Amino acid sequence: MLVTVEEGVATEIRGDPEMPFTEGTLCTKVAHYLERTYAPDRLAFPQKRIGKKGEGKFKRITWDEALDEIAARLKRLAAENPETILPCSYAGTMGMVQYTSMDRRFFHKLGASLLDRTLCSSAGKAGIKATLGGSVGMDPERFDEARLIILWGANPIVSNLHLWSRVQAAKRRGAKVIAIDPYRSLSAEKCTQHIALLPGTDGALALGMMRVLIDENLIDREYIAKYTLGFDQLKKRIRAYSAEWAARTCGIPVEDVVRLAREYGTTKPAAIRLNYGMQRHAGGGIAARTIACLPALTGAWRDVAGGIVLTTADFYGFDHAALERPDLLGARRPRVVNHAQLGDALTSAEPPVRMTIVYNNNPVAVCPESDKVIAGFSREDLFTVVIDHFQTDTADYADIVLPATTQLEHYDVHKSYGHLYMVANNRAIAPLGEALPNSEVFRRLAARMGFDEPCFRDSDEDICRTALKGVSWEGLKRAGWQRLEVPERFAPFAQGGFPTPSGKCEFYSASLEKQGIDPLPFYNPPAEDDAAYPLAFLSPPARNFLNSSFANMVRFRELEREPHLDMHPDDAAARGIADGDMVRVFNGRGSHRLRARVNGKPRRGVVVAPSVWWKKHSPDGGNANNLTSQRTSDLGGGATFYDCRVQVERA
Repeated sequence: MLVTVEEGVATEIRGDPEMPFTEGTLCTKVAHYLERTYAPDRLAFPQKRIGKKGEGKFKRITWDEALDEIAARLKRLAAENPETILPCSYAGTMGMVQYTSMDRRFFHKLGASLLDRTLCSSAGKAGIKATLGGSVGMDPERFDEARLIILWGANPIVSNLHLWSRVQAAKRRGAKVIAIDPYRSLSAEKCTQHIALLPGTDGALALGMMRVLIDENLIDREYIAKYTLGFDQLKKRIRAYSAEWAARTCGIPVEDVVRLAREYGTTKPAAIRLNYGMQRHAGGGIAARTIACLPALTGAWRDVAGGIVLTTADFYGFDHAALERPDLLGARRPRVVNHAQLGDALTSAEPPVRMTIVYNNNPVAVCPESDKVIAGFSREDLFTVVIDHFQTDTADYADIVLPATTQLEHYDVHKSYGHLYMVANNRAIAPLGEALPNSEVFRRLAARMGFDEPCFRDSDEDICRTALKGVSWEGLKRAGWQRLEVPERFAPFAQGGFPTPSGKCEFYSASLEKQGIDPLPFYNPPAEDDAAYPLAFLSPPARNFLNSSFANMVRFRELEREPHLDMHPDDAAARGIADGDMVRVFNGRGSHRLRARVNGKPRRGVVVAPSVWWKKHSPDGGNANNLTSQRTSDLGGGATFYDCRVQVERA
């Protein structure tokens, strides 16, 4: 991003036209980032609660008052049992400094409970790691050269705009683009073909494809022999999965399975963009692992525009141990709390959570089974600190609220999961009001706690240098962005070299076997199957929201209009629901009222609520996460937001 500053005020924000991947384009949300930074309801100073939890009534206090009280409570609890303290954070402004540095050092030194941050992609990453060895894949910058592109659980128009321009370029050159998604998303509408499978059956489709590829000899035997492990065992396993079985399981015609496999086996280059939607199920990790086997079967990795990508994050090699300092724990091994099970942690953990610091996160809005999350934050014996830009749903339950800096007001360094460029976040303007970077909040708390290790005195730019490990921070800061030290035409696994224990693509995973998990690909179905709740419920990102970020901005709320539920006409007719009716969506965990849009975008048997609305901006005070489950995935302990069954009735 390029920011124009006049007399200390940011007056314009735009994309950098010289940056090869983004080419001067910002997504709809970030293009209006100045409205976020200068929003009139931006938090400007520390506040202390004076009303009941959830009312959002606060009075102004000073930073010293706030930090002194926080430190005093931390000291008291740490002396009794530091595991009663829980950090509750996610990614925030996404950089290494504000996301995962001084805060982690602080909580490691304290000995607090550890948070397993599983809300987004941990299942898929674990699956990809089992097959490929890490969060690695093809270069997204080369998608425009592919002849076949499969968007698998991906909606790049909404969440990966810079890839979408390359997909469109490939399509103009004659490439076939296939969307695999239970929902006819904005991207699926513009693809050559849309395969609307049942939610959670992606692994079954991949197994059916494998059967066709092997039976019809549409595989690269030389690549398999040189660069893969376990093909013979895989070949035997695949006999259990026919194309007909896959079609029945996925709820699609068998012709779709066979044609997809044949096109994938015969078209070069073939690129798969796997995204996070397909791995938010009980079987999401194994499904991602199974799909990741496909490029090695066909030798798609030989081409720079071939292969698969879920995330490129592990290409960066940032020094996370130096950033986070887990050695500060010493011999202590605190309990681990799964973020997807925060509701249970706050209501029934033993020993109980007695204090939590929430930053880079709005758990009341984004965590599953939110009635339990709210019950936890409503506890009078839980002391909650929230660091944020705005008075979020979660901040309404805080005891102390602290103002954080936005992207324009702090230093940071970023890696990516969708390209191969590291980015320097230069501070463009001074912090507004009394806002502080997260790193400075924890730096000041560390001083009050008496933590005297030198790492707690690192400046934000010191932390940037630590993260980069061998790359010049000064050089990156001047340039703004820098491509990783990889070839311009990067085919990472054209000659093997996978970061797995064997150095090969592992159809057979000994690491999974050691965990007691089947070492070969298999089908792991969705967990929820209750006749009382016959509809699958999905809550993908609304076009104008980024999870709960931007969901409070007036511009974007007006564009989204109101919470709504997309329905298939058959499902609506069976319930006497017409387009525009208010409906109640419910299951055993909760309910939510939305406006029905009977538009046929979801396949039959599926309903879709674009999300995540802040509860305070939703007419019934709820959102999609009143319905979602705290169940976790087969690999990585990931959240299973899309493994959810509901019933719908007219309200």
